Amino acid sequence: MNSPHDLEADRWSGRGLAAWILVACAAPTTAAQAATCADLVGLAIPASAIGLPTTGGAVTSATLVPAAGSGAALVAEYCRVNGQISPVDPSAPKILFRVALPTSWNQKALMYGGGGFDGSIPSVTGNVPSGPTDKPLPVTRGYAVFASDSGHQAGPTGSLDGSFGRNDEALANWGGEALKKTRDAAMYIITARYGAAPLKSYFAGGSTGGREALQSIQRWPRDWNGAIAWYPAWNQASAMLGGQVATLALAKPGAYLNANKRLALFQAAMQACDHLDGLIDGLINNQAACNATFDPATAMLNASPLRCPGGADTGDTCLSDAQIAAVRTMNVPAHFAFPLARGNKEYPGYNVWGADLGITSASPLEPIVVFLNLGSAQPANPMPATAPYISQQLDGVLKNIITRDLTFNPLSFDPRQHSDWSHRWRELSRMIDQSPDISDFAARGGKLLLAHGLQDVLVSTRATEDYYDRLVQMFGSDRVRRFVRFYEVPGMGHAFSSQFNPAWDSLTALEQWAEGGVAPANQVAVDTAGVPGRTRPLCDYPKWARYNGAGDINSAASFTCVSAGREHEGRPDDERQDRERGDGPDADE
Repeated sequence: MNSPHDLEADRWSGRGLAAWILVACAAPTTAAQAATCADLVGLAIPASAIGLPTTGGAVTSATLVPAAGSGAALVAEYCRVNGQISPVDPSAPKILFRVALPTSWNQKALMYGGGGFDGSIPSVTGNVPSGPTDKPLPVTRGYAVFASDSGHQAGPTGSLDGSFGRNDEALANWGGEALKKTRDAAMYIITARYGAAPLKSYFAGGSTGGREALQSIQRWPRDWNGAIAWYPAWNQASAMLGGQVATLALAKPGAYLNANKRLALFQAAMQACDHLDGLIDGLINNQAACNATFDPATAMLNASPLRCPGGADTGDTCLSDAQIAAVRTMNVPAHFAFPLARGNKEYPGYNVWGADLGITSASPLEPIVVFLNLGSAQPANPMPATAPYISQQLDGVLKNIITRDLTFNPLSFDPRQHSDWSHRWRELSRMIDQSPDISDFAARGGKLLLAHGLQDVLVSTRATEDYYDRLVQMFGSDRVRRFVRFYEVPGMGHAFSSQFNPAWDSLTALEQWAEGGVAPANQVAVDTAGVPGRTRPLCDYPKWARYNGAGDINSAASFTCVSAGREHEGRPDDERQDRERGDGPDADE
C-alpha cells in the first residue's frame, strides 16, 4: 500500500486561472490550447464538471518529473499532478487523487483501482495488476494514468482501516461514488493539459479495485472503452459475509491452523491433485477435479493419514478434527439467513485444496501471502493485528459500517442466523454488490478482461465464475465472447503467489481488442516467483491447461486448453476439431 502524499495548500495563481479559462471556454479544443505542467498549479475544477455531488476540486501541485530508470522499468518524463475533491458534507474527508501526464501522450487514459478499504493513492507510474515485466509501463507507453484514495486517508493499518465508514459520504465514496468523481476531475485536468479529451479510456484493478472496474463499466458505461478486472470482489458484501463464516470457523477452540499444518494440508492436496492435469509440477490446473475428489479427513500425506490419530491435535504434520471442520467450512458455500440487496443469500466458498494459506517459504512474497491469507494469529475479540486479513476486515466493517459501535464483538455476529443488522448489510450491499448487467457497456463496444487465481481464499475464484456464468445466462455464450474473456491462473492466490506469480500483458490485449477488433488469442502468463520464466497458457474459462505428455514442462506450448470432463482433449486432432467448430480455446467471434 502507498501512503497518502502530503498536500500543498490550495492556492490560485495567474497561470492556474489561465489554464482554467482554457478549459472553460467554448472554443474548439486544439493542440494550441494545451497548458504546460506549471500552468496546472492552482487549477480549479468546478462542481459542474463532476457528475456526482461535490463542492468542486482543485489541483494542489503540478511537478514536471524527468525520465528515470531503464528498460521495462523506465518511467518517461511526466507531469505529476496532485489534486483534491471537496465533499458536500464538511465533516467528510476530501478525495485525494493523482494524475501522471506523460510529455508524450498517446491520447489515452487509464484509471487504477485500489484494494481492501483503499485509503491511499495507487502508484500512477506503476503497472496494471500482474502486468508484464518486459514491456513499458503504461505511463511510458503514453497513458495519462490516474487514481484516488477513494475518499479517505488511511491510518497505520492501511487498507484495513475502516474508520471512514462512520461518515455516510465517505462510505458512499468508498462504495463507488469516488470512482466517478475522480474520473471526471481527472478528465478535466487531462483536457486542460493536452487541449483535448482522451480518445480511449480504460480501467484496471484487482480485488476491491476489480470491483471498482466492474462497477465503473456498469454504472458509467459511456466513460469507458475497456477494463481489466483481476480477482474482482464484485459482490463484496457477500464476500465479506462469506469471510465472516470462515472467521467464525477458524475462531473455534483448536480450529486455527499454524503455518506447519497449512503446509501439511497443502502438500496432501498436491499429492492428491497435482497429477490431474497430466503433470506433477507443483500446480493444480484441474481444480474442479480436485474439489470433487479431495477430502482432508481421508487424504494421505506421504504414507500417513492427514487426519491426526483419533482426530486429536497430535502434531504439526496432521490436522485435528476441529481443523478439518474449519477448512471444510471454508471450502463449501456459506448460506446467509437474510437476503442482500440483489436477493443473494450465499457465497460460494473457496478453492482451499492446493491453496497457499500462508506457509513457511523462502519466497520474498510469502510474508504478503501470509498477511492476505490466514495471518499468524487466531481470530479473537479483540481482533489481533496479525489475524487473517478477512477477519480484520470484518472487524472493521462490523464496528465502523454496520453497527458503528467500536465496542462491538465481531465474533458475536453470524450471518447464518437472523440478525438485527441485516438491514445495514442490505444497505452496504446496494453499494458494493454489483449487477452483472453490463449491456450498455457492451453495446458501446466495450471490452472486459477478467482474471483470477484458482487458489484465492480471500476473494473466491468461484465468485468470478459465478459472475461470468451470470453474463452467459443474461447474454448467451456466443454474445458474451464478443466482449468478455475470463482466465483462471493455477497456483495463484490473492494478488500474489510464491507458487506461480503471473505476469501478463493484459493492457496490450485489451488495446488490440477495443481499438483494433482483434480478440485475445493464445494469451500466456509468465511466472515471476515459483519457477521464474516458465510460462503457462491462459485458457478461456471453463477450460484448463492439460500437459500434452511431452515437451518442455516450463513452456506454455507443451499444454493444451481442454474442457472440464473431456480428459481426451489435448490431442492435436481434438484441438483442430474445436477450432473448426469455432469453440477452441482461442477461437474468435
